[in-house]
Amino acid sequence: MAGTSRHDREMAINAKKQLTDCSDPIERLRLQCLARGSAGIKGLGRTFRIMDDDNSRTLDMKEFLKGLSDYGVLIEKEDAIKLFQYFDRDGSGYIDFDEFLMSLRPAMSNARKEVVLQAFKKLDKTGDGVVTIEDLRGVYNVKHHPKYQNGEWTEDQVFRKFLDSFDSPDDKDGKVTKDEFWNYYSGVSASIDSDVYFILMMKNAWKL
Repeated sequence: MAGTSRHDREMAINAKKQLTDCSDPIERLRLQCLARGSAGIKGLGRTFRIMDDDNSRTLDMKEFLKGLSDYGVLIEKEDAIKLFQYFDRDGSGYIDFDEFLMSLRPAMSNARKEVVLQAFKKLDKTGDGVVTIEDLRGVYNVKHHPKYQNGEWTEDQVFRKFLDSFDSPDDKDGKVTKDEFWNYYSGVSASIDSDVYFILMMKNAWKL
């Protein structure tokens, strides 16, 4: 996965720069997430999930405000309330946080979506919608990994580290869902202007 950490750094720097003169609350929240790297949006999702005690996959205003605060999002309370009202389209007093996170993802062109989907399908050998260490065997070659070469890590440790890069820092379960994969690459995509370059990077990384 060469280049991903570099894209992460570039994206974080760009997001921080753009934050200085951005006034739209949704865009500000998106940029604050992207300033944490590709897993930033997913990290916010994890925070909300932890708060969703009844597993309803919805949040009320109080949970929403607490989630933003717990994740360290800098936002005026009135802006946060406006955000909540924007996402609470039916006026029920609740927002669906999967929908909310999808709205935060930077948009990707169809060509980019197609290549991300191809990569996920290649990884998800069992076709169950979740990538695990078992799926990676035979798809991801650890032989070139420096820590495998010098005997510091086993094959499984390299796989686990690889899967962890798609997980948010505070909840690594060694599994990557299609949604997590999307979130990760929509973050990477935000730091790359050219479709051609993004597609080439994906094809090289995943030997598509």
